[in-house]
Amino acid sequence: MRRFEGECVVISGGNKGIGLAIAERFAAEGANLVIGAIEEDQSAARAALAGYGVGVVTRRCDVTRPAEVRALFDEAEAFGGVDVAVQNAGVITIARVEDLTEAEWDLNLAVNTKGVFLCCQEAIGRMRARGKAGRLINTASGQARDGFIYTPHYAASKFGVVGLTQSLAKEVAVEGITVNAICPGIIHTDMWDYNDREWGRLMGDYAPGGLMAEWVAGIPMKRAGQGSDVAALVAFLASRDASYITGQTINVDGGLIMS
Repeated sequence: MRRFEGECVVISGGNKGIGLAIAERFAAEGANLVIGAIEEDQSAARAALAGYGVGVVTRRCDVTRPAEVRALFDEAEAFGGVDVAVQNAGVITIARVEDLTEAEWDLNLAVNTKGVFLCCQEAIGRMRARGKAGRLINTASGQARDGFIYTPHYAASKFGVVGLTQSLAKEVAVEGITVNAICPGIIHTDMWDYNDREWGRLMGDYAPGGLMAEWVAGIPMKRAGQGSDVAALVAFLASRDASYITGQTINVDGGLIMS
């Protein structure tokens, strides 16, 4: 079933990891895609999406810069305008509190929170101008539920996404625009090796892969998540079946955090 036939989905951070899995799910269901990412070269994403028979536009986009966000959403006009916006661009750094730099703090808050706001602001403005219902889905994190050691800046940025989601959802609900957030847990993505190495270095003498294996063992389902697990939730929240769901934050983590 192609639930999003002919619709346009804008995805920031959509060229790899969770973002690319989300893009592939929407493509499989008939959506045209506008993908923004900080990298100049997005040829791998275009190649991954080439066989779905949908329109795909990729564009370099720094989500902390309003002009670049505006240009990203301009690309959606070729497909009739944005119907679904997925705010997925994100960064993480890991450091002891006394070593955490102001630059790291600013980067995490700028990309993970301000970037989500700027994309939501652009999407909502365009949806309102069209007078059409729409869907916004914001990527938070398990750390928007439970902050963790050595990442206070990252946790703060993701808690901010939840508050932003709730505030915007209340403002636009009567216009048929829903705004929800997702909290991925331990998902096997490009960040996996970095997290394993840096948390492992600070938390003990872990062999490569050892820390992540220990964390996965603590998941009730006893496996790490895949990008497709997250994409399935995003597709549901973007669908008509979720038209009465807004302002919610939903975990997708195999039962790791049950709150």
